[in-house]
Amino acid sequence: MKIDQLLKIMPNARNRAALFIDPLNAAMAEFDIDTPARQSSFLAQIGHESGQLLYVRELASGAAYEGRADLGNSQPGDGVRFKGRGLIQITGRANYVACGIALGLDLLARPELLEQPVNACRSAAWFWKTRGLNELADTGDQVRVTRRVNGGTNGLADRLALYAVADRVLA
Repeated sequence: MKIDQLLKIMPNARNRAALFIDPLNAAMAEFDIDTPARQSSFLAQIGHESGQLLYVRELASGAAYEGRADLGNSQPGDGVRFKGRGLIQITGRANYVACGIALGLDLLARPELLEQPVNACRSAAWFWKTRGLNELADTGDQVRVTRRVNGGTNGLADRLALYAVADRVLA
C-alpha cells in the first residue's frame, strides 16, 4: 500500500499517515494480511478503532476494566494500566501478556510501548491474525469481523464506510 492510498482510506490521518505507512505495511506482511480483502477489512477496523490513526491509547481512563477477570485484570490498577492501546486497542493484562510474548516486548513493565507506531501496528496485526480475522475477512462478512474485533457492532456504520473506500482503493 502506498501513502496516497492510505490517505484516501483515512483522510483524517493527515500527517500521521507518514508515521504509520511503513509500520503498517511491515505488520500486514508479517501477519499475512496480504490480499486486498484482508487489507481492506483490517484497515477499516483499525481506522475506526484509532480514529483514523489519531489515537493509539484509549481516551477513557480504563477504570471500567478494573477487576475484569475476563481481561485478566487481577491486580489493583490493572484497568487503568492495561487500557486499550495500539491501533486495535489491546485491552487487559492477559492480552498485554500474550501480545508481549508474541512481539518480544515487556508490556507488563512498559504498556506504553504499544503507543509507538511500529508496536501499535504489530499489536493490531498480531491480534488480527490470532483471532482468525484473516479467514473471516476472506468471507467478506464485515459484521462478523466487527463483532470479533469489538465484541459487538459499535461503530459499524463507520467501519463499513471505511471498508467500502478501502475496498475500492485497494482493488
